[in-house]
Order: sequence, then structure tokens, then C-alpha cells
Amino acid sequence: MKIISIINQKGGVGKTTTVINLAAGLSQLNKKILVIDLDPQGNATTGLGLSNTDDSETTIYGVLNGSKKISETIKKTNFENLDLISSNVDLSGLEVETAGDEKRAFILKDKLLKYIDENSTKYDYVLIDCPPSLSLLTVMALVSSQSLLVPLQTEFFALEGLTQLMKTIERVRVNLNTKLNIQGILLTMYDKRNKLSSEVEKEAREFFKEKVYKTVIPRNVRLSEAPSHGVPVLVYDKNCPGSKSYFSFTDEFINQEFNMESVA
Repeated sequence: MKIISIINQKGGVGKTTTVINLAAGLSQLNKKILVIDLDPQGNATTGLGLSNTDDSETTIYGVLNGSKKISETIKKTNFENLDLISSNVDLSGLEVETAGDEKRAFILKDKLLKYIDENSTKYDYVLIDCPPSLSLLTVMALVSSQSLLVPLQTEFFALEGLTQLMKTIERVRVNLNTKLNIQGILLTMYDKRNKLSSEVEKEAREFFKEKVYKTVIPRNVRLSEAPSHGVPVLVYDKNCPGSKSYFSFTDEFINQEFNMESVA
């Protein structure tokens, strides 16, 4: 079971869209997926057709405050091979509530390890949707993960924000999780009519080399519409440019995993 956080401290970069559609793409390839919605806004929850107003004890908040086990909060979605631990706004209070706990950065990791110990490996991938901030919740995700996937919008200031994120990742790697690595950077919201998009792509590929996925996610109205219907765009309109890009990205992701396993 591989735990991957999808992270960018900036909002509106296609982070949750990437979580939902990578999860859907992998599940359609018969991979068993658990999505953990670690964002108090609960967008991954509603984007997969569940409610973000459920009783807090049955969400990731119930896990992190110690009242529930992970196994007690996993919910089925309408999609085969794809389960979810939902979120709601109460999660935003966790940082204050755990202020006196010196080990609070490890709460999620400890819960996940306990779940793995008590259950046969049920999932191929756990995908964590991080909040759009470098907060305690994000640090919890970084500590728990083996690798990170960073959606990067091809817009002005995108690379500046990434520099701050890289510093945080490095601090966590040195002090809290030496196994953490960046699996890849996914360029999102690409507009081929806009010269800036191609300039950001060029800079990203020059700086991060092979870490940047070949697949680029375009700006696409269907990508924006799908979450309001509670389905991934791969289900909402599988023939639109956004869907085709996420299908391509899923294939690239799987091939990357296969190559990593071959090297190991």
C-alpha cells in the first residue's frame, strides 16, 4: 500500500481535481484506492458524491481526535474499487485542539500504520488531498506519505509558490520523514493560446527535469462542472479534453510506478 499526498499550498491549482480523477482512473484499472480528504472544505468528499456535512465522528476528524479508528470511518463511493474517508469543516479546529501534543505531527501516520497492521493490505494506493496551506494538517500528510504529487498551475507566480513548498518538504524530510520524495509535478490549467503557459512549462521542465510529467492538464469547462455533479470528469464526460488528459496522466503514473518497482 503506497501513501501519496497531493499537495500545493496555493488554492485553485487543480489539486482536488487531480486527486479525484487519478483515484477514478486507477480504480478503473482495477487498483483499489482509498482517498483521505484532509481539507476542511471537504471538496474531495463532495466531488466523489458524498456529503461534507456528516457527523464529524465519522470523518477524518474523528480519526485524528482519537474517537474512531480508520476502519470505522471508511465509506464506499459509487465507484468500484474507490473508497473515501470524508472531511468537514470541524477539521479546521484540530490545530488548536492538539496544541499541547508534542507528537501531533505523527497522529495520522500512527493511525495509518495501526490500520495496516490490523488489516490485510486492502488498498493499492492511499491518496491524501491536502488543504491549500502549509498547516499542521499538511505536515501530518507529509509525515505519513512515501511520496508527493504536486499540481502546478501554468500561471504567473506558480514557480515562486513552489519554492516555499520545496523548503517545507525539505524540512519535513530532514526532521520528520527521511523517506519522503517528490513523485512528480503535474502541470495544470494549461492554455495553449497563452504564451505564459508555455513559458511556465519550459521553466518547470528545465528546473525539475524528469520530475515533471509529460502529460499536461488543459483548462477545460468540463473539469469545472464535474464536481458539482459529484462525479470525476472521467465519468462525467470521458471524451472531453480534461478527461483524455487525466486518462493519459493515469497511464503515465502507472508506468512510472512500474519503472520504480523494476529499479527497486
